[in-house]
Amino acid sequence: MNAKKGDKVKVHYKGTLTDGTEFDSSQGREPLEFEVGAGMMIKGFDDAVNGMKLGEKVTVNISAEEAYGPHNEELIYKVPSEQLPETLEPKVGQVLSMQHPDGQSVPVTVVEVADEHVSIDANHQLAGKDLVFDIELVEIV
Repeated sequence: MNAKKGDKVKVHYKGTLTDGTEFDSSQGREPLEFEVGAGMMIKGFDDAVNGMKLGEKVTVNISAEEAYGPHNEELIYKVPSEQLPETLEPKVGQVLSMQHPDGQSVPVTVVEVADEHVSIDANHQLAGKDLVFDIELVEIV
């Protein structure tokens, strides 16, 4: 039995950067469940699972374009220091939560702290990076 578009599947996976740094894994957790072709996963991951046989294991290299897209410099914002909460002491690398006008919370990363402003990066943390996934199809629901 092969997974196809519209199937609900469960997979175990390990995601690494091309240098081998692991950024996510289902090890020690329930398998990840999603519908193939429904846009719930990054394109490269979804495409890799489509056509896999039950029990099959694959390793796929996914380009940034088929993962979280290129790093977009237009998503780096300078926020005047006076607009930040007084209790906040931002540090480079710190992840903060920013709220869209629609109420959705978005993680942003502090990339620069200056006297008069803080620069934050609203790109996904994996934007611009090529990814490697080890995937095992464990169930077709």
